[in-house]
Amino acid sequence: MRTPRRISRSAAAVSPALEALDRTDRTILRLLQKDASISNVALARKVHLSAPACLRRVERLKTAGLIRGIVALLDPQALDMGMLVAIGVVLDRSTPDSFTDFEKAVQKVSGCLECHVVAGEFDYFLLVRTRDNESFNRLHAQELLYLPGVRQIRSFMVLKQVLSTTQLPI
Repeated sequence: MRTPRRISRSAAAVSPALEALDRTDRTILRLLQKDASISNVALARKVHLSAPACLRRVERLKTAGLIRGIVALLDPQALDMGMLVAIGVVLDRSTPDSFTDFEKAVQKVSGCLECHVVAGEFDYFLLVRTRDNESFNRLHAQELLYLPGVRQIRSFMVLKQVLSTTQLPI
């Protein structure tokens, strides 16, 4: 069995913001990805900085756009949103207006967590959370079928979530 080849940083294009990160910045980002509720004092202790110096670094990382926001990750099961559905969407025509209309409308679909323009069989791929089959059928009949420009919708019910993370490798 062959192991995947790793691309060295010098061979891959690296953004200027990422290039400017030192080891401490990377450690701060890794720790905040694991637990953004950590206090600045505790974070500073873990990265061996004073609290003011740590806070300045975190603010600089935010200003640079490397930290987009601090959020709470909710448990979908506990909130009765246990069904995850991946949805492939094909539009009836590929014009800038049809893409714009669809993208504006899909942002209002209840339970839609993600919407991506994709290459291949579909124009878009959505991730939607609902309570159960009945609530998905209602969403499909009342909202998804009425999205502008939709020619085809293919739904894939997730049977088992094997991996779901918000942590990027840094």
